[in-house]
Amino acid sequence: MAAVRLISTSTVCAENYKASDGRIELNSWDIRHLQIGYIQKGLVFAMPMQDKDTLIRHLKTSLSTALHHFPLLAGRLATTQHEDDDTVSFFVDCNDAGALFIHAAADGVTVSDIIKPVYVPSVVHSCFPLNGLHNYKGITNPLLGVQVTDLVDGIFIGCSINHVAADGTSFWHFLNSWSEISKGSINLSKPPVFQRWFADGMDIPIRIPRSCIDVNQCKDDFVQRPTLERIFHFSKETIAELKAKANTEISTDKISSLQALLSHIWRSVIRNRSFEPNEETKYRIVVGARQRCRELPDNYFGNAILGTFVAMKAKELMEQGIGNPAWRLNRKIAAITGESLKKFLESWPGSPDFITLHGGDALITSSSPRFDMYGTDFGWGKPVAVRSGSSNKFDGVLTLFCGAEAGSVDVEVCLFPETLEAIANDQEFMDTVTN
Repeated sequence: MAAVRLISTSTVCAENYKASDGRIELNSWDIRHLQIGYIQKGLVFAMPMQDKDTLIRHLKTSLSTALHHFPLLAGRLATTQHEDDDTVSFFVDCNDAGALFIHAAADGVTVSDIIKPVYVPSVVHSCFPLNGLHNYKGITNPLLGVQVTDLVDGIFIGCSINHVAADGTSFWHFLNSWSEISKGSINLSKPPVFQRWFADGMDIPIRIPRSCIDVNQCKDDFVQRPTLERIFHFSKETIAELKAKANTEISTDKISSLQALLSHIWRSVIRNRSFEPNEETKYRIVVGARQRCRELPDNYFGNAILGTFVAMKAKELMEQGIGNPAWRLNRKIAAITGESLKKFLESWPGSPDFITLHGGDALITSSSPRFDMYGTDFGWGKPVAVRSGSSNKFDGVLTLFCGAEAGSVDVEVCLFPETLEAIANDQEFMDTVTN
């Protein structure tokens, strides 16, 4: 498949920039993401009616207007060195240094070439900007990058946002807002709130000992075998059947559709990884804080998430159906309350640790099918597919997308090739997948 060809690179600044936008002090939820990569999600569209030059001008203009409403994304990460106690603090300098905008072309590549192959083609990763950057590099690099890649019969809009500045909810908040502006909206339906939440009595800014911040840990200190990605589609009806089965097995009605689906996938992956019966496997999930902390407004823009995990031995996972692991996921999630989230926020500066991502015995879920991905309409129709970039990818990462049909879910599974091939031959699993 053809390589992606660069057409132009530019910097887009905020329309009507106000120096008063100032700085945004970052809290524990934000700073923990320094050592992982940017969030990368992209949308595939059928060919817009406008000619390419008009389209690119329009997207740049509407992006500039969007940055007026989201000045944080036109800024840069910044630090303050505190010599009195040998610590450092982090903030976003809303200095309007600008967002990266790339126009590129994948010559000879069609929409079908992107969405039809069994495995996600490598050209998809080339449709994203700011590849390979860890979030701490937002000090000298844009916090937002957009790449518009021309296809033969469509376009791919790839977006990369620094994870210190935003979580998945905020990522789609921005993308949905930009598309509203592109369609001609003057007032945003959901104006963002950037002021970070700090629990009462917390010291602001958060000071971190310099000894705790080792950017060398961000570097890939291990060479991972190549992985492949495949997208599995689950219909609304299949998910409902999995939910009913899981709840019946445990004699409850509390297991959600998503918990049942993730349990089903977890079991298939471990079955096809050929784990030893007593070998422990973990499932790592991310829990949102917005609906649990009443102090957070719905339009809070930043990070409001906390990770947790469930551990089981392989034989337990295999022998106990989907109900037991789904119930364990349910209980783990239910245990995370507004109070526990607040305690974490308060206690983290006393013993700071940073999120690191690596493969091994764990599966890790990112993104959410609850995000409004297919509602991102820039004025020429809804996207035909959603894809993710190469950032934060390794063996065991599951990326969740809402399906194009209401209630359906697409799961992008990143695994070693032999495991993906074994899953494709796993009849119990494939019987639940819709082609």
